[in-house]
Amino acid sequence: MSGDLGTLVNELSPYAVTAIGAYGAAVLSKAQEEAADATVGWGQKMLQKIFGVKTAGDELPVSIARLVAATEDADLRAALRVEIRHVLAENATLAADLAEMLEHAHRECESKGQGVVTAFAFDNARQYNLGQGTMNISPDAPHDR
Repeated sequence: MSGDLGTLVNELSPYAVTAIGAYGAAVLSKAQEEAADATVGWGQKMLQKIFGVKTAGDELPVSIARLVAATEDADLRAALRVEIRHVLAENATLAADLAEMLEHAHRECESKGQGVVTAFAFDNARQYNLGQGTMNISPDAPHDR
């Protein structure tokens, strides 16, 4: 089960990180209907399913609060995955519900042409793996090439 759980958490993570990047500290309190796109919406729904819906004054889980401040930090992303894996290991029903949500999210994002965005950075370059393919961006590169 731990291998399956690890796969589930790894597949769920980009949705969660994308939602945290979009909403910041309000990720657990914003209404789900406000999602800008399918990936953000599914990430928010999954996080709210795992950690519960919070009001604006509620304290965020530590892993989310830290990631809000530094969404590009790979160590903080890993900490979120570890916390999610621990929560799911203690609740098989929740893990099954999230696996089902993930299947729906994959289908919806693919049908809308939206893919889960995974970013990798080296210096100033960025690579985004989208559902339609890979896009490389270097903000400092001249645009005439």
